[in-house]
Amino acid sequence: MKRNEMIDKINDNSKEYDFIIIGGGATGIGIALEASARGYSVVLLEKSDFTKSTSSKSTKLVHGGVRYLEQGNIGLVREAVTERGLLLKNAPHLVENLSFIIPTHGFFDEVLYTVGLTFYDLLAGKLSLGRSKWISKSKTLKRISTINPNKISAGVAYHDGQFDDTRLAINTLQTAVGLGAIVLNYCDVKGLVKNSSGKVTGVKFIDQEKKKDYKIKGKQVVNATGVFADDILKMDSPHAEKTIAPSQGVHLVLDKSFLPDNDAIMIPKTDDGRVLFLVPWHNKVVVGTTDTPVKKESLEPIALEEEIEFILNTASRYLIKTPKRSDVLSVFAGLRPLAASKGNGNKTKEISRSHKIFESESGLLTMVGGKWTTYRKMGEDLVDKAERNQGWQHIPTKTKYLKIHGYKENTNRNNPLYFYGTDEDNVLTIATQEGMKDYISTSLEVINAQVVWAVRHEMARTVEDFLARRTRCQLLDAKESIKMAPKVAKIMAYELKEDDEWQLKQVADYIKVTSNYIL
Repeated sequence: MKRNEMIDKINDNSKEYDFIIIGGGATGIGIALEASARGYSVVLLEKSDFTKSTSSKSTKLVHGGVRYLEQGNIGLVREAVTERGLLLKNAPHLVENLSFIIPTHGFFDEVLYTVGLTFYDLLAGKLSLGRSKWISKSKTLKRISTINPNKISAGVAYHDGQFDDTRLAINTLQTAVGLGAIVLNYCDVKGLVKNSSGKVTGVKFIDQEKKKDYKIKGKQVVNATGVFADDILKMDSPHAEKTIAPSQGVHLVLDKSFLPDNDAIMIPKTDDGRVLFLVPWHNKVVVGTTDTPVKKESLEPIALEEEIEFILNTASRYLIKTPKRSDVLSVFAGLRPLAASKGNGNKTKEISRSHKIFESESGLLTMVGGKWTTYRKMGEDLVDKAERNQGWQHIPTKTKYLKIHGYKENTNRNNPLYFYGTDEDNVLTIATQEGMKDYISTSLEVINAQVVWAVRHEMARTVEDFLARRTRCQLLDAKESIKMAPKVAKIMAYELKEDDEWQLKQVADYIKVTSNYIL
């Protein structure tokens, strides 16, 4: 996955691609994988870094969505639990089976959640991750040592999936590139190209690194820009209706001591109506999420004070050890690209996460909604739709059992390099053969070789790309990641042939962004 090689391929102005995908988050990446696996020629363009926005700010869960079951959206849950099972099979180095416990408050809760979650398991069929069951108060307290005994009557245990969102994105992109796709970050689409009939036949974009303009041709142009979908729709038609109702979700990251055991906690009823999760992740604990309607989309949304207080207060009701602001290692905010629903007002928690495909008169296809869990199925549905629209012969999906780059079974998650899967050996080769095995951070267990690998093989172009998305340092410990920035900049500058001025600017830019992750 080498950016310079891929941008050189784009220079052939005569080539017409089957798919041009605008947007390098979960949606666009899923479509790129599906289309390239079927043998179509694909170009994916992302204006910043892959998953820079929403797709790197998830709750880190691959799940069916228990609350959608409560809403009666059985179809969506069935689809999601099926995809959850497939993802665990296709990327076992990044996705794992995680046990959750719901603390109950009396007999009614115990019956309700036991019955509901048993149905949840049944929907997954052969792809179920394990049976749900009622567990006594004493067993609940044994399994979650930090839970407040005065707040629970018993517990209900169930299984769901957990993953690393940006690592899955990078490995999926590598898979698509291996199948022939061209994927480019820092390429900003500035306009759509149309023929005399008003049909979209390509896009104009600027390579932000070289400040060079490009125009490329494509048979099917896809708008997969998530919360920014309306910007592209306005390029297509200035009077396009609004399709997105963005909602902000905030997460706090705490030390492992707040949840030292192996189980996650799911609190099904909170004051704002959303589910709250406390999930072990990369030897830390992710706590979230909130649901706050927002008016303006942003690449770097900032957590509101009331959201932070809401999470801390809700978590403190259930934990013996009360988390304080000073305990928060990082706070991150992401926007959900929920499909705007007429008549639903501001209750974005009630807007379904099912994906929708809109077709414009120009032939542009726009996908909105959806979530990481179903990203493969979203890609399948979009490519099926494009085949029908273009009159192409239908090619059945090839991704259902497609192993994702790095595929490795029986991953030891105590190994700090586990998320590289089969690429771990290549990272270690750089460490030993190029003298790059020193630690950049001992607490986060990151070594110099990881920076080199990220630049050479994962298209990391900035310090933020590496610290936020090729590794997860920014989310795991924001202050520590700022200390790491100068060393990361130095290694990247050598690899990218950049000067001292570039290094200084990179560090300054990283500090500016990451200061919003610190309380």
